[in-house]
Amino acid sequence: MPDVIKLLALLTVLLLPAFAVAQTAPAERARLAVQMLDEASGKLEAAQSARDRVRALTETVTAFEEGLGALRSGLRQASAREAQLSAQLIAQEREIASLLAVLQRVGGASSPVILLHPGGPTGAARAGMLVAEVTPALSAKAADVRRDLEELQALAALQTDASTRLEAALQQVQEARAALNQAMADRTDLPKRFVSDPINEAILIDTAETLDEFAAGLDRVILEEIAIVPPDLAGDKGALDLPVRGRLLRAAGEADAAGIRRPGIIMATQPAALVTSPVPATIRYVGPLLDFGQVVILEPQAEVLFVFAGLETVYGAAGDVIKADAPLGLMGGVGDKIAAELSTDGDQTGTGRSETLYIEVRVNNTPEDPSDWFRTEKDG
Repeated sequence: MPDVIKLLALLTVLLLPAFAVAQTAPAERARLAVQMLDEASGKLEAAQSARDRVRALTETVTAFEEGLGALRSGLRQASAREAQLSAQLIAQEREIASLLAVLQRVGGASSPVILLHPGGPTGAARAGMLVAEVTPALSAKAADVRRDLEELQALAALQTDASTRLEAALQQVQEARAALNQAMADRTDLPKRFVSDPINEAILIDTAETLDEFAAGLDRVILEEIAIVPPDLAGDKGALDLPVRGRLLRAAGEADAAGIRRPGIIMATQPAALVTSPVPATIRYVGPLLDFGQVVILEPQAEVLFVFAGLETVYGAAGDVIKADAPLGLMGGVGDKIAAELSTDGDQTGTGRSETLYIEVRVNNTPEDPSDWFRTEKDG
């Protein structure tokens, strides 16, 4: 086959539209996440001297968790884009090499040889015109390949730098969580809605066999009540933020691996994730309960209870009146924290998250689907 015919065949392959992927999207997302972590670092420094250290540290931990989540997601996309580019360039390598060889032969041929074109001098002239016309397209293709190579190198460097930044940010968020633990232990200024009776509370914990029984008996533990009217959430139902960054793992009524169905939802979270109150509320109970682990029960309004179960560390005491976004505690998984938080696997699916928070909503002591109250489509 003559060189010009080979050239045309190669052009048909190489000038097909490439798959459309924004060149800098994964890298830019990772860089923005690093910027978020830098801002969180500044918040950590400012929180040490803040007047309301609890609020400042809560915002700091939240900022770190958002930055870490964004960086893991950005790195995952960068890794996928790098693999995509590598495969694309490998697939094109042979065609590009053949194209360069054809161009060298066509460009290096002497005039008498060109005149031997099967179509005679006219065919040779047309072939020359065709080569001249496709030269800009070839240049554009070469520029695309060069950009792909540069992006590939930039993504590799970005992943190395961002992995180092992840480790540093993880150390800082651990410091922020420890400082928050201490600040919560030192806090004494929360208003009280009621004082609980420790004896009746102990009896209730010991005798209640179900969450229904425990919730029904909560009013019996009040020793002295202070008149603070809970807010009305009628306008917020269905629009509340979830108390933790994570992914919906199991919907209300969905059977788990053991075939057990619960009326609440289960969120998959990162280890040591911060759990906060989605609304102003009164803490009705804090502590271990049945087989739920550490539990926080909030009363955002009369006859409505939010149950958050599965925490490792809990804050506050029964009767405390808290604001929206107040810290309620931390999830567990401290031993697996470093590996899990540095990992970018399964960040969107929940498979890389090692902790679960159970959320139940009770109205007049009857369970309601939490998805009717919270925006469960939100991914952390």
